[in-house]
Amino acid sequence: MQVRGDSGEVIARAGGVKWTSAFGDLDSGRFPMLWGLIPYGDAVFNHRQVSLLLAELDRLPAACGGDWVEQARELCQVVEQGSHRYLWFVGD
Repeated sequence: MQVRGDSGEVIARAGGVKWTSAFGDLDSGRFPMLWGLIPYGDAVFNHRQVSLLLAELDRLPAACGGDWVEQARELCQVVEQGSHRYLWFVGD
C-alpha cells in the first residue's frame, strides 16, 4: 500500500494485504471499495473514497483482517491530511 501524489511520488507506504479467498466472498453492495481489490491489479482511492473505505474497514469480517487494516487506516489519514493524494493498493 502506498500514498502517492499527483505526479506519482510516494509520500508514505506500508505493508500489503494478505490475500485470502474471503475477499472474494465480500458483498459488493456492503463493501464496494474493498470488493474492488484484486490480488494482481492496482486499486486507487481518492480523498472522497478513502472515507468510504474507512467505514468498510470498521465492519470488515475477521477472515479478511490482519495488520494491514491498521496500516490502511494510517495511510487513509495521510491521504486526508493533504490535497492531491491517493491511496494505492499495488497488486503483484
